[in-house]
Amino acid sequence: MLINKTDREFIENKYHRTDEPFNSLNRMAYHGIGYSEETGKDDAEILAGLKALQPELNVMPHPVARATAIKYVLENERLYVNEHDYFVGLYSLGRLANSVTSDIWQHETFKERKPETLKISDLFNRSGAVANWADYDHVVPDWESLMNLGFKGIRERARQYREKHAQNGTLTNETAAFFDGIDIEYRAIISVIDRMYKYAAAAANEKSAKTAKCLKALRDGAPTDIYEAMQLILIYFIISESVDSFQVRSLGNGLDRTLYRFYENDLKTGRYTRDEIRSFLAYFLLQWSAIGNYWGQPFYLGGTNKDGSTKYNDLSYDILDVYDELEIYNPKIQLKINRNTPERLLNKAFDMVRRKNASIVFCCEPGMMKAVMGYGATYEEALDMDIRGCYETGVRANESSTGEGYINCAKAVEYVFSNGFDKGIKEQVGIKTGELAEFASFEDFYGAFLKQLEYLIEKAIEISDDQDRFLSYVNPSSMFSATTEHALKCGKDGYFNGLKFNNTALLCCAFASAVDSLMAVKKFVYDDKTVTLRELSDALDADWNGYEKLCLKIRNDAHKYGNHDEVTDIYAAAIADFFSSRVSNIPNGRGGVYKVDMHSARQFIEQGKKTLASADGRKNGDILSKNGSPCDGMDKNGATALIESALNLTPTNFRESFGLDIMLHPSAVEGDDGLCVFKALLKTYMESGGLTMQFNIFNSETLRDAQKNPEKYKNLQVRVCGWNVLWNNLSEKEQNAYITRAENIR
Repeated sequence: MLINKTDREFIENKYHRTDEPFNSLNRMAYHGIGYSEETGKDDAEILAGLKALQPELNVMPHPVARATAIKYVLENERLYVNEHDYFVGLYSLGRLANSVTSDIWQHETFKERKPETLKISDLFNRSGAVANWADYDHVVPDWESLMNLGFKGIRERARQYREKHAQNGTLTNETAAFFDGIDIEYRAIISVIDRMYKYAAAAANEKSAKTAKCLKALRDGAPTDIYEAMQLILIYFIISESVDSFQVRSLGNGLDRTLYRFYENDLKTGRYTRDEIRSFLAYFLLQWSAIGNYWGQPFYLGGTNKDGSTKYNDLSYDILDVYDELEIYNPKIQLKINRNTPERLLNKAFDMVRRKNASIVFCCEPGMMKAVMGYGATYEEALDMDIRGCYETGVRANESSTGEGYINCAKAVEYVFSNGFDKGIKEQVGIKTGELAEFASFEDFYGAFLKQLEYLIEKAIEISDDQDRFLSYVNPSSMFSATTEHALKCGKDGYFNGLKFNNTALLCCAFASAVDSLMAVKKFVYDDKTVTLRELSDALDADWNGYEKLCLKIRNDAHKYGNHDEVTDIYAAAIADFFSSRVSNIPNGRGGVYKVDMHSARQFIEQGKKTLASADGRKNGDILSKNGSPCDGMDKNGATALIESALNLTPTNFRESFGLDIMLHPSAVEGDDGLCVFKALLKTYMESGGLTMQFNIFNSETLRDAQKNPEKYKNLQVRVCGWNVLWNNLSEKEQNAYITRAENIR
């Protein structure tokens, strides 16, 4: 047994109580069990102490003030060292230091931001046209440096670079503050590890004794075995995410790669057996299952070495086996796939997907490498790239990339009907492209759509450039920057302009919804003349009430994205190229470039709520299409046709990511033949330039039963966008969308 029942129950209650309501979108607002009151203060006491400290912070440079506030939080955190767990914890996970630093500084930036840009940003967010905010949620530290140096070594390396700047005459006040922030924060991290060590050493149980030994090693230097390496990952993660406000979007630079040298040495020296390591992995992976982040906590496996051999190793299989046995869906796993990927690995992963819709995404190295090299990375950098977040690309140890503008393509169609006026918020949001009577041909209508889309893109870039000026002002990245040697050499914040690549991503959302709407206008208004443009506009204003027959005709029409329909695919490809060409490699406001992302995150729901009825037959407030995937239930010609349509968009132009979701019937993937089906679809996609692919294996009968009898399906999981959730945690509308798509599987 990897973990006993009692230990598992303790870990599952570590970050929030499982017997109380929990909102995974607000996961840091909770407390779990097992924390010692005598080791620190509660949230209210820490917040009061921070408020008392604020006058001192107000006169400090921001990196120093931020690090000092974080130091105070870490000094006063209640600690978790438990006889049922090999891993430590912190009680206060609500980013308390922000109350006297980042929250105040963010508000201050509004006085310096461009008034017109702030106004447009507000209109975009309220209307659902473009969701935008300052993004600190896509950080991957240089785990290799952390493993080689440990927290103490990271601090010492930064100190040495500070001395070099002093010797070279480049230690300005700003640079000095940058290094001071690192020193303060890393001293605080080492200090809290020391507190944990002393607390663990005083406990009288087997796990705490092992934990104490581990913590002593991490306090004094770099990890020496796989357990210490995993403990370091958790400690870095929990401080960065929950105290420092930078989400850690990959556990390791390839978890199997990062941990393998420890794994290999532990087995060779007899420090741990393989079963002991698998048990550590179980306790480790359960931490993120217990945290319960809605978006899922990512890590990736595999890749390709410089000599062309695979990076998959025995540890890769142990990680998948443990994950499979635990039956969890968080963390989520990304698999780097190439021509050298072992058949055994693919069979294992696909079997997990078909049995339980395991939270796995298949990331095609050839296409992703081409995408990364498209914004200036070398071949070696592309080969060694990280996968961040859901499946975004990133140059390891030398790229920070924010996702700051989620552009709703369906709104661009909506604004053609309304001449840019948003009927939802009753304000002019888009540009004026003409009254309906002026669109004599479909090309007139289509041209107006492109103008609306271009306006949304241009303004999204202006908003990002304006707010990006303040990223390091609002939230200096001392903890992250210290891990990246390039930032130390420059003496600049690694999340602003201290790395080789300081990029910004714009996300293309509701793509298929826009394409299908345009195709409906083309066929029913201009080609077949079934209705006039004014009549179709009236139907949309009525939310299709009274126009049900027309709505049904449109929804049943064959000209839908995802069916390899010739005309539809031509327009879809043109729109995708238009979008990517207006964004890719445009210089941003922090020394990097813009990248395009065919990815919707949760905006297919949130923007859907703000998008009125659309010409594809969708009703007001319903969900929109997501990623590079079809509208739910509209891909009726099978998975191969869907792949052809997606490849027609040239996924490699979407250099941040391009996500494709495929739904298959369980009968299609049964037995050995079913594994061949999976592999054939993936190979076709990969060989033709695809980037990422993810699967849902369902039949509509099972989903309908699960909707009626949720108690029978407590462990049924669903691939949402770049993550999995439990079926029972979906809204009825979301569930209905999956049922609709499952009913149309061929």
